[in-house]
Amino acid sequence: MILSPSLLSADTGRLAAELADLEAAGIAWAHWDVMDGRFVPNITFGQHVIRSLRPASRLFFDVHLMIVEPERYLEAFHAAGADMLVVHAEATAHLQRTLAEIRRLGMRAGVALNPATPLCVLDHVLDDADMVLLMSVNPGFGGQSFLPSTYAKLARLREMLGRRETLIQIDGGVTPENTGELVRAGADVLVSGSSFFGNPPYEARRLAFERAAD
Repeated sequence: MILSPSLLSADTGRLAAELADLEAAGIAWAHWDVMDGRFVPNITFGQHVIRSLRPASRLFFDVHLMIVEPERYLEAFHAAGADMLVVHAEATAHLQRTLAEIRRLGMRAGVALNPATPLCVLDHVLDDADMVLLMSVNPGFGGQSFLPSTYAKLARLREMLGRRETLIQIDGGVTPENTGELVRAGADVLVSGSSFFGNPPYEARRLAFERAAD
């Protein structure tokens, strides 16, 4: 299980220090929620923020684009230092082309699905994706409650992937209390925002998630 704390719930006034604290706590990934005020109601980090903090961190930057027409910004986020770029299937007209371009630029490519989006939209793009992100809340706000329907969707996706090495990420309402069931159902990467950052110290919180995953 890979834990990817969502910086949406971090102290935005001290992001460089938060990244350093995550690294010191044994965390390997950091999740950036990029919102444009159009695909989702809020506006958050952009490529300029990520670029300014990239030199300060050795963490894997897992960048989740909750923006319309993400294909317009792939090169900018690559230049900013993203390691993984995740785009929403609902936000781009040419999903396969967008995923292929992310890989061509040298990043890992991910595709995200909102809770009401069926898995069939993945039928012709799985060979172009390194990760599938299942939203377990409707995107746009932190601190929401986990949607239980995610468990069945996750199990179906794991079966659908077969022998592929594609990672499955879950984002929204993830806590140590539901971590075990998510991992047993097939999740590889768990995004946690308020449940992680709201319960310091970070090393102890990481261990709580890891114990729950065993």
